[in-house]
Amino acid sequence: MTSETTELRRLAQAVLSARPLADVLEPPVRVAGPAELSSLLGRMTGRLGAPELRPVGDPGDPGELGVFERVISEHLALGRPGLDPDVPPETVDRTVDDVAANGFEGFCAREQVAAPGGGPALTAYAAGRREDPAVVVVMPCGMPARLAEEWMRFLAVDHFVLTWETRGLFGDVGDVTAAGPPPAEIGAQAGDLLAVMDHFGVGQAHLMCLCGGAVIGLAAAHQDVAEGRDASSSRVGSLSLWHGDFAGIPAAEKTSHQQNLVALMEMGAAGPDRAAAIHPVLCQTMLSEVPPDLAHLVVYPYATPELLYRYCRVNGTIMTTDVTPWLSGIGRPVLVVTSTDDRTAHPDGSKTVAQALPDAILHVRPHGDHISLFKGGADLMPLLGDFIDSLPDLCRTSGPTFL
Repeated sequence: MTSETTELRRLAQAVLSARPLADVLEPPVRVAGPAELSSLLGRMTGRLGAPELRPVGDPGDPGELGVFERVISEHLALGRPGLDPDVPPETVDRTVDDVAANGFEGFCAREQVAAPGGGPALTAYAAGRREDPAVVVVMPCGMPARLAEEWMRFLAVDHFVLTWETRGLFGDVGDVTAAGPPPAEIGAQAGDLLAVMDHFGVGQAHLMCLCGGAVIGLAAAHQDVAEGRDASSSRVGSLSLWHGDFAGIPAAEKTSHQQNLVALMEMGAAGPDRAAAIHPVLCQTMLSEVPPDLAHLVVYPYATPELLYRYCRVNGTIMTTDVTPWLSGIGRPVLVVTSTDDRTAHPDGSKTVAQALPDAILHVRPHGDHISLFKGGADLMPLLGDFIDSLPDLCRTSGPTFL
């Protein structure tokens, strides 16, 4: 593969991964880059069905680009050497098609799932073979499913892997706006999780819960217990809680990030006007705290004042939920993972949860950046694989089919 082809492929991958953010910005999305790349970029976005990305000048002078246009610009890196503006159209098409076929939505099946109680459907993703043990990746509220790609690729080798995107924060903007704000109750989020399992015919699964997704996973397990399900009939066979955001536990220590974000979520949830007022402050705060290589995904729920309002309603509830009343009754195997220096979600929350669960293993890493958790890694992925493999067969099977 030539350096020119490698750079063309890199750009196509960058355009694909920036789509969730680009989709909710006002078109055309301006990006820093040489104007002579307009034709190449236009052919690429057209082939992918992506929003128009319009280069507006020298990458060293982004001009009047908005905050999120700058995020996309940094991700695309149009100023890198090796991009030929005159590359033959057939080469662009062939490269784009190959990248799309091997990308996240080529690797996963994307399906619409009826939301409990009606309203806009949930967008869900599945990978792997249906006959394999099931794992549901429970993402933090408002994060694009693509953020879990590395974990899904790892797990799908020998598991049937599911995830979904938060109701009311993804999908056709007109449809979700007309339906009103999404339900903020934790029970509704747990209900969406179970609806995704039902849609794909999964009776029982391991829940891999990341950050705020840990609260949703525990809510689903608590619902299991409240309905009187034993190990043989439970929907939640086991859980792993990765750097859980347990800011709602009164006795647990909080980072300054958690304290500040809870306060901002409360303000933003007060109404669309209030969310619009704090939107610029939150944008700058987020950009100063996320690594550049993931910023285009992590900042998604902050992209517009309307998205921020919806995110504050749902995530604010998650962050203020005290999970401790549920824990003593959750008799499921649980792996709890944190690190000593997580400055986003304080490790004390994870330690408190692990101590209160009847059947938990606590793993504290000496070091571990919170956001980079989503990349997986050689020290994390085997940890999950070994834990799931250690479970009784009963907790590893997919259970009855509902379809």
